[in-house]
Amino acid sequence: MMSKEVLYNRLGGYDGVTGFVNDLLPRLQGDRQLGRFWEHRGIDGIEREKQLLIDFLCANSGGSVYYTGRNMRLSHKGMNISESDWAIFLAHAGDTMTALGVPKKECDDIVAFVLGLKGDIVNI
Repeated sequence: MMSKEVLYNRLGGYDGVTGFVNDLLPRLQGDRQLGRFWEHRGIDGIEREKQLLIDFLCANSGGSVYYTGRNMRLSHKGMNISESDWAIFLAHAGDTMTALGVPKKECDDIVAFVLGLKGDIVNI
């Protein structure tokens, strides 16, 4: 019988989502092309953005966390995120899922969710 448990729980709840973000963000920030999005940002701003990402992912994967940030279209407006940036992001997200041993079903669910955000994030 297939589990009907929400993705949030299948990912390990808050701690699982936080672990995912803790692995993914340094990959993105250290990337030659994507690192520009974090240049000239203070540590406090980066930490706030990290917390918002954790809250967004928790709330949108079925957790009881309340997301107080902006929607994805407004959050990424004017950032000039290209198809190339998107492809690099997806590769890093895949590497994170592999590194953390995320099971295939959960990977597929994460990918489906993320692909649904593309129109709000890629803006050039």
